[in-house]
Amino acid sequence: MNPVKSWTRDNAPFIVVFFLLFCLLVSVLWQRIFILVRPGEAGVIYQTLTSGTVTDHVYPEGLHIVLPINHMHIYNARVQIIFHDFDVLTDSGLPIKLEIAVRFEPIYELIGLLHQRVGPDYPDKIILPQIESVLRRNIGRYSPEDIYTNRDGVLSNIITLALEEVGRKYVEVDDIIIRSVELPESVRNSIEQKLVYEQEALAYEYRLKAEKKEADRKVVEAGGIEKYQRIITPTLTDKLITWQGIQATLELAESENAKVVVIGAGEKGLPIILGNR
Repeated sequence: MNPVKSWTRDNAPFIVVFFLLFCLLVSVLWQRIFILVRPGEAGVIYQTLTSGTVTDHVYPEGLHIVLPINHMHIYNARVQIIFHDFDVLTDSGLPIKLEIAVRFEPIYELIGLLHQRVGPDYPDKIILPQIESVLRRNIGRYSPEDIYTNRDGVLSNIITLALEEVGRKYVEVDDIIIRSVELPESVRNSIEQKLVYEQEALAYEYRLKAEKKEADRKVVEAGGIEKYQRIITPTLTDKLITWQGIQATLELAESENAKVVVIGAGEKGLPIILGNR
């Protein structure tokens, strides 16, 4: 008899028990053995009995088989956005409430290091605290009006500094969007009223300049008329005036518009009797 068949027949109960135990173990641990990394995700493996967190390899999308004693952490590798609001103080000690939106994504090749040194809650540990730190430190140098109106781009410059600093920590921050800047109502009303006065002053100054230009234009126009009259007056005679009247009468008579009766005045007036053609 074949030795293999003989051994199998003799140990059949043990083989059946082992197979059942194996199936039971797989059914219980299958979620730790077969790991699916979905689109837009990345996996980081933690090896319990060997090297711990694997930092030099990121598991891409797809199905992966790992030992059940190891554990794979799944990270969102897509571009993400978080909303956050907090209070900061200006140079005068007045509070300003900022509402921001941060668009970011983890650096794919560094996800292993990110998991080992920071962890899955890295937005709350490194992104938001660093952004807050930069904004608080720099906004404290300016007045509420400078921040509220973004005078000379101060708020934009502060955002640029925050982007540069946060980008050094395993993540790439694409943009920080200021959604709103809220001041105490009394301060906001004062600033808005001041801005209204400034605009009214600018409008008044513009009107003054426009009136001055119009006055200068009228002076030039008057000078031109005076010069014209000085030149033309010596050449005017009664015969010339009469001839120009005749020319005007002929032009009116030849036009296709409705005609009227014009009675000349004076000794040499030109009576014109015109009607429709």
